[in-house]
Amino acid sequence: VCVTAADIFLWRNKKISAGALGVATVIWILFEMLEYHLLTLVCHLSILALALLFLWSNAATFINKSPPRIPEVQIPKDPVMEFAQALRFEINRAFAVLRDIASGRDLKKFLSVIAGLWVLSIVGSWCNFLTLFYIVFVLLHTVPVLYEKYEDKVDPFAEKAMHEIKKQYAVFDAKVLSKIPKGPLKEKKKD
Repeated sequence: VCVTAADIFLWRNKKISAGALGVATVIWILFEMLEYHLLTLVCHLSILALALLFLWSNAATFINKSPPRIPEVQIPKDPVMEFAQALRFEINRAFAVLRDIASGRDLKKFLSVIAGLWVLSIVGSWCNFLTLFYIVFVLLHTVPVLYEKYEDKVDPFAEKAMHEIKKQYAVFDAKVLSKIPKGPLKEKKKD
């Protein structure tokens, strides 16, 4: 059975959606509330796995059972290279967007990015990255399904909100943005 991200986020497969949300909650509780650290968890799980396999391998000879078959694990080259290429492409695209914004050609885009980063910095000061990631994960599991259920009520409200935002931006543009000089300043020639 092929399960897509949309099926999980829209709760079409309730067991998988609840499982994903439950695992994320356990991870968040483990790392945030119990103040456990990722490196410590990885080391403890590795110690446990290695100890169990070591004991099983040695005990198998005493109880006349076959030792565990431990597969040889290797990371294939092609998927890693494809991932690296895709990551490189996305990073270069982000650099191009940042360069375009910093070049001063589009004031609206510049101000929206600055505002977005400022809001993100405020949210980031309230909580750490893991908590922020968990909040986004929970929102991804609740907002789409709520929107799908109440779409007929949300759309008119969103339309009114967008109209009001555009109206306020037009006022801001007329009073502030249009008064900002565009392009490089030129010195007056002396006669």
